[in-house]
Amino acid sequence: MTRAVPLETEARGTGPWAVSPPAGARGADGAAPRRERALLDSIINTFPDPILVTNTEGRLLLANARAESLFAAGEGDSEGRRRAVALNNMLLSAALSQWALGGGPSSARLELPLVDPTDGSDLLFELLGAALDDRREGTRVVSILRNITDLRRATEQVEENYRRLRIAEANVRAERDRLDLVIDSVADPILVTDPAGNLMLMNAPADRLFTATAGEGGEESERAVRANDASFSTFVATVFLGGDENRVRDEFTLSDPRSGRAIPVEAVCGKIVSEHGDVTAVVTILHDRTEAVEKSLLYDQVKRASAELQEKVREATAELVRQNELLRRQHIELEQASLAKSQFLANMSHEFRTPLNAILGYTGMLLQGVSGPLGKRPERNLQRVESNARHLLAVMNDVLDISRIEAGRMPVHPSTFDLGELVGEVMAEVEPLIARTSLEVSSVVPGRMPRLRSDRPKVKQIVLNLLTNALKFTPQGSVRVAAMYAPDRDVLAVEVTDTGIGIDDDDAKRIFDDFQQVDDSATRAVGGVGLGLSISRRLARMLGGEIMLRSRKGKGSSFALRLPRRAARRAGAVPAAKAP
Repeated sequence: MTRAVPLETEARGTGPWAVSPPAGARGADGAAPRRERALLDSIINTFPDPILVTNTEGRLLLANARAESLFAAGEGDSEGRRRAVALNNMLLSAALSQWALGGGPSSARLELPLVDPTDGSDLLFELLGAALDDRREGTRVVSILRNITDLRRATEQVEENYRRLRIAEANVRAERDRLDLVIDSVADPILVTDPAGNLMLMNAPADRLFTATAGEGGEESERAVRANDASFSTFVATVFLGGDENRVRDEFTLSDPRSGRAIPVEAVCGKIVSEHGDVTAVVTILHDRTEAVEKSLLYDQVKRASAELQEKVREATAELVRQNELLRRQHIELEQASLAKSQFLANMSHEFRTPLNAILGYTGMLLQGVSGPLGKRPERNLQRVESNARHLLAVMNDVLDISRIEAGRMPVHPSTFDLGELVGEVMAEVEPLIARTSLEVSSVVPGRMPRLRSDRPKVKQIVLNLLTNALKFTPQGSVRVAAMYAPDRDVLAVEVTDTGIGIDDDDAKRIFDDFQQVDDSATRAVGGVGLGLSISRRLARMLGGEIMLRSRKGKGSSFALRLPRRAARRAGAVPAAKAP
């Protein structure tokens, strides 16, 4: 593209900006037209926008200074500037060709992208073109390029900002939806107010307290809502007047618009402060204190009841201490009385046994005929005397044994013996008693049994006692005595089983007590004072064993003496036995 022709080189002022001089101003040398042409060139060059005049072939005929900086390059310019100018001329020619081919009106606007030859930055111009017809020069095209680079950038920035604004609005709406969802999921009422005290936001629980539903509750509901508004407004006002504290806590009472129930609440309020320190909103959470108030009342009741209980406990403790002291003294007195009783029984038993033995001796001598023959009637009377004396002696021996056991004076003399032989001796001793009954009495002793180490007389006394009891309380049927050994526990036992009257559960709990029998009536068929089983159990425990009972009323009984094979205890006081 050819460099623009200076304005002053145009001949006779016939160019696009040719100005005809006024009449009378034309001189031979044409000074006036040159001045006017120079003035026109100055005016055109003062425009900041590039102004171009081209022919229909796109050849640049005229350009102002701004246009030359974009579309003209000198011989001394750099290669980069030359390339930028060539590119600008190509873009301009293409734009003018597009405008010409469009067959548009006499003027049109196009956007023309160019390159700044100085720094290579992108520029955007708006191309304003107009065609001028000249009879001598032909058609000329006048183009004015308006720089809209900054405008386009500003437009793009505005569009970008608008796009960001739409995104921000969508995010704000989403955050608001999430906030609504969050606060609605909270069970406590939440309210957000502006600095003027107006409600900006509240969740569903708060809406139930501060909004009256049409047709629900009537005037009472509206009155409760107004009262709630007044209470809350007063609280918010105190928050704003409360100074610089960002968090305020207070308690007041609201009303349930539906039921009219008073609701004590605790209000926790927080201020939302802007970056400039101004309060923009106040967030308040109301916590229902009904349960806390009820718990507080219940706690007070429990506290009073606890104080009363402690007082009663102190009184009961003092009374218990007094009773314990009284029981201690009574225990001492009972021990002294028991000791005196045991001593008395021992002394009395001794005093009774001496004359009884004399009575038995003299009675035996009379029955043997030492003093001469007796008649049948005297002999029968002496036999009764001997029988009653022996019975009384047996009772006195039992009482003496009880006293000695309780006083801890019953010695234990362990020895090793055969339990089967002992069972045989007992069976032989009770043979006369068995002969007077119609019972089937048998004994079972295993062939091989380990020897027992214990106090043989006491074991024999126990077995004899159990066997005689079985014979007395078995009107008909059988009695069986069996010795056995349990190697897993290393225990030997003698079990006496009968088919007698049996013992019910209530009687089984007391028959091992002193002076207790199954039949305590005065008309009982079987005699005795009720000391045999008591003495037997005490002796068994002295020897480290136990007497077990299995019985059913009317089905017979089974008493089992169980003793450790090697155990032996020293003599000592044994407490009164209680049936299991």
